[in-house]
Amino acid sequence: MVFDGIILSFIVGFLRKGNVRALAHLKLKWGWMFPLLLAIELTVFFLQNHFKFLGEVSGSIYIAVYVIGLLFLWMNRKNPGFLLILAGVFLNFLVMVMNGGRMPVSPEAATVLDPSYVTALKEGLYAKHTMLTSSTHLGILGDIIPITKPYPRTQIISIGDIIMNIGIFFFIQHLMIHHPLSKGTKSVSLSLKGGEK
Repeated sequence: MVFDGIILSFIVGFLRKGNVRALAHLKLKWGWMFPLLLAIELTVFFLQNHFKFLGEVSGSIYIAVYVIGLLFLWMNRKNPGFLLILAGVFLNFLVMVMNGGRMPVSPEAATVLDPSYVTALKEGLYAKHTMLTSSTHLGILGDIIPITKPYPRTQIISIGDIIMNIGIFFFIQHLMIHHPLSKGTKSVSLSLKGGEK
């Protein structure tokens, strides 16, 4: 859902006659951390069912990735939209940490997905997700919201995902529409560092 939000934000930005001048000069504190965390998460995602040890510790790895990611967002919280992104990620983190590092998925919502996904979910073989049951903690924060046609990509999202994507939207709109560099102003600093004056 994060990538969907980013793509939609850019589309809206261009429709509003925005540009990516400010993005070209974007500098965030610990900016290198995001691609690193993404690489770690994707590696675990694809390999955890092939290596028993990795599968056993994957929940802890996901939690560690979230903790570092939350710290990255906090360090850059003064950027427009980042507090909303932080809030959304924290809600996802909270429900995962309460359920062994796994994101609960509503079985009712999962009916919109491929049956093979539901089978893998029931068998505990699907990445960082687990089936939402009566013993699930904070199930309301899990993946319980199905998205299907006319939306082009069927998926299930959480309340945290929605809040996070609203924050992403505000941040990208700021860069494309409201940032001085997007207006062609050359007298401003070419850096955007959250928390710095």
